[in-house]
Amino acid sequence: MEVSDLLTARRENWRELELMCLRFEGRSRRVIPAATVNRFASLYRSACADLALADSYQLPPGTIHYLHQLVARAHNQLYRSRTFNVRGWLKELFVAVPQRLFNDNCLRLAFVIFWGVFLLAYAAAYYRPGFAENTLGKEMISYLDDGFAQPVTRSSGAAGNIGGGMVGFYIWNNAGIGLRCFAMGLLGGVGGLYATVVNAAMIGATFGYMAKSPNADNFYHFVTAHAPFELTAIILCAAAGMRLGFAIVETRGLTRGDSLVKTGRESVSVVCAAVIMFLMAAGIEAFLSPSEAPYEIKALTAVLTSAMLMFYFVFLGFPKEQGRGARGEGMMNDEV
Repeated sequence: MEVSDLLTARRENWRELELMCLRFEGRSRRVIPAATVNRFASLYRSACADLALADSYQLPPGTIHYLHQLVARAHNQLYRSRTFNVRGWLKELFVAVPQRLFNDNCLRLAFVIFWGVFLLAYAAAYYRPGFAENTLGKEMISYLDDGFAQPVTRSSGAAGNIGGGMVGFYIWNNAGIGLRCFAMGLLGGVGGLYATVVNAAMIGATFGYMAKSPNADNFYHFVTAHAPFELTAIILCAAAGMRLGFAIVETRGLTRGDSLVKTGRESVSVVCAAVIMFLMAAGIEAFLSPSEAPYEIKALTAVLTSAMLMFYFVFLGFPKEQGRGARGEGMMNDEV
């Protein structure tokens, strides 16, 4: 029998091992029957042997990469430790997440929808009187007019009230928007689309209304520095939620529960990256945005943070020679 034919015959075992990894992750070993653990160990040893064969006979890189990941994942479950693995999390956030997002169609969809609706709402609020009031409400319009009536200082209006208590409020408010986008994605992905459209429309209408306002300079003096991190984090949460919701509809051969668990693990790390961006935005919003620093400093901060985001999503996410095999898990059946 050809080696490729032999490995093709082993695909069911690989799939079984992958499903067992999904079920074991996050569960206590005390609730796993001994017979199940023995079966898992047997499948793990077989996968190790299959990986050695695939390496020796130089099978397609996607297959080899898939087996490397499967063996590593099974090894971590068989010999897992209860301690928090800082190095593993750093690798997840700075290697796995950006590479996963680089090829994530849900992120592209969320990006296009958010900025498309944002620009449309911005233009409508700028050129059509009454659009902003209908979208935001009279109370919000009054808040914007009063809060930014004075130049940005630490003692003026809403922009100047960012003290210790208000820092927590902004973190709660901004992260709450993102997490709502994420949570609503569970509604088959449609909820995430709806939350993205609504938030993009409200934010775009706010920016468009203030651009035409006599207080435009005061508003943009306050929001420019922290906007890149904050808006990008909202889009990330929306994309992660949509991906989770779509996993319930399109299971790719898994049960709905297993598909949700697998996608949920990947989505949690994406949301963690978004939370870090929210925290960084809140730090800028607390100390630089309400300060009397020149606008040029705040604009430069926005440019630098945008460059950091481009580095994270494009440079770290761009498929490397080895990383190209990362898609092998999805193409494994076609290549073997």
